[in-house]
Amino acid sequence: MAVKDRRVAAVGDLERRIGHRFENRELLEQALTHASVGDGAKAKVRDNEVLEFIGDRVLGLLAAEALAERFPKAKEGELAPRLNALVSRETCARVAKGAELGPALRLSASSSKIGGRETESILAGACEALMAALYQDGGLDLARKVFLDLWSDEFDRAGQGRPRDPKTALQEWAQSKGRPLPSYRVLDRTGPDHAPEFTVEVSVKDVDPAIAKGKSRQEAEKAAAKALLERVAG
Repeated sequence: MAVKDRRVAAVGDLERRIGHRFENRELLEQALTHASVGDGAKAKVRDNEVLEFIGDRVLGLLAAEALAERFPKAKEGELAPRLNALVSRETCARVAKGAELGPALRLSASSSKIGGRETESILAGACEALMAALYQDGGLDLARKVFLDLWSDEFDRAGQGRPRDPKTALQEWAQSKGRPLPSYRVLDRTGPDHAPEFTVEVSVKDVDPAIAKGKSRQEAEKAAAKALLERVAG
């Protein structure tokens, strides 16, 4: 079977796996077209970069919605790391591999030759672009249906995973709000060398700082992060 025919077959298989045949065939083709196809092309190629941008937002909404439904008693600080994990590049690439998205991609000859169909960044971007295309072709309900199906194992992983440490959770909360990373400052160190006590302040832009103590700087930073996170996340 010729390369073109194999790709056409792969696109058909992909549509069957996700349970949707696109009305707008050009939209599907754009979602599966990597930017490398345009390298050296005389005519402008509609690649998937814009759809990737849209898909990132679609995924964020769907993941947040599903997490809130699955963990109704969880605080924002507990949900944020799970959301970030669900929409991460690593997760999107893993989902793309599970859906066998690689064979359906349209890549330049050089990108294909060096293994682009298995490259994490290419697969993750195409996965996001596909979700945007589903949203545009069939609406949010369709995108939600496909998302819940393709990400089902990822939700199980997110629900069973151990909670992140307070510093990581606070960092992810700050990022989710579009704010700079938290900053930590040692205010005091008391006690003998064999039993010191550290007082640490943590601050995030537009939020009153939190102060905590610990037997080590790391312990004090974690305690301060936990205190601030509990306050901002309710």
